[in-house]
Amino acid sequence: MTPLDEGRLTFTFSGDSLATQYDDWTFYKSHIQSAWGGCKAIDFICVHQRQTWLIEVKDYRIDRRTKILDFGDEIALKVRDTLAGLAAARCNANDADERRMAGEALQCKKLRVVLHLEQPRNPSKLFPQVIDPSKMTQKLKQKLKAVDAHPRVVDKHSLKSNPDMCWSVDESSSYKH
Repeated sequence: MTPLDEGRLTFTFSGDSLATQYDDWTFYKSHIQSAWGGCKAIDFICVHQRQTWLIEVKDYRIDRRTKILDFGDEIALKVRDTLAGLAAARCNANDADERRMAGEALQCKKLRVVLHLEQPRNPSKLFPQVIDPSKMTQKLKQKLKAVDAHPRVVDKHSLKSNPDMCWSVDESSSYKH
């Protein structure tokens, strides 16, 4: 089992998968992040059963969204930039683990995109539901159809009804404010 933290959440990936925190890679930080005027990154990459999962994590339970960029466009840019970064890392990463992971991710038979979106369970005026998951799913289908015609928007509760996703999500015990 591979646990990876993102903010207040811990993602635990099954033992038969390869998982990495892509936005923490040395190759991404040193070469891709500043390339072409600035590139974005998906949070996690998971390779499982010949599928590569690109997982973006957003937690709006406490902090509100403040970015002006359309949320669907933001996710699409991160997917595009991550795929370009993986292609470059497969050939040019100095870290052998990053180079190997990039190769594994790019030789899979299917690319999958997941937005893991946590929002207040009981929205209020102070903490409203920021994004309608069904509308976001439709928007991502339009923007990402060349990569994944069936992207998913899940939270830690709905994740359990997706058995093909090989990870679980819990509250992080190591989160520091």
